Amino acid sequence: MQDMVQRKGYVEIYTGNGKGKTTAALGVSLRTLLAGGSVFFAQFIKGRGTAELRLASLFPGLEIVQFGDGEFVGMHASEADMAHAWKGLQRSKEAVTSGKYDLVVLDEILVAILYGLLSVEDIRDLLRKKHEYTEVILTGRNAPQELIEAADLVTDMKNVKHYYKAGVPAREGIEF
Repeated sequence: MQDMVQRKGYVEIYTGNGKGKTTAALGVSLRTLLAGGSVFFAQFIKGRGTAELRLASLFPGLEIVQFGDGEFVGMHASEADMAHAWKGLQRSKEAVTSGKYDLVVLDEILVAILYGLLSVEDIRDLLRKKHEYTEVILTGRNAPQELIEAADLVTDMKNVKHYYKAGVPAREGIEF
């Protein structure tokens, strides 16, 4: 197995209207941790007790932080929403540039851009400064074309069928 700290880090995007973007990022995180690496997992907009928060107690190499208050952020973001996103961006810049983490996940950061909490240029600047060995994953719907072009890998998750349309609510351990 290749040593975690001696490999080039790439930029990945998981986007689209289908379910599974955060789940895919968690899967890569788990692989990184099991290979002896370290992970910083920033959740933008989210702020409620999701099941994945419990992973940090199982893996000392995982730091997972939420930058939101758990309320829905609509097209009219509040000052608190903006402050959470800005704090998340600053902390994520530290994680991406430090060389301390093998993987940095910026979960729902693309939605933060969509709602005007952060700009594409904020993220492009962060990516330009990333440590060469740090892998970065961006998740969320509606990835801007400029970020798609800057990424090394882009997966577009397509919604073919979802039980939500049949009235099934989000379930703990499956959706959160």
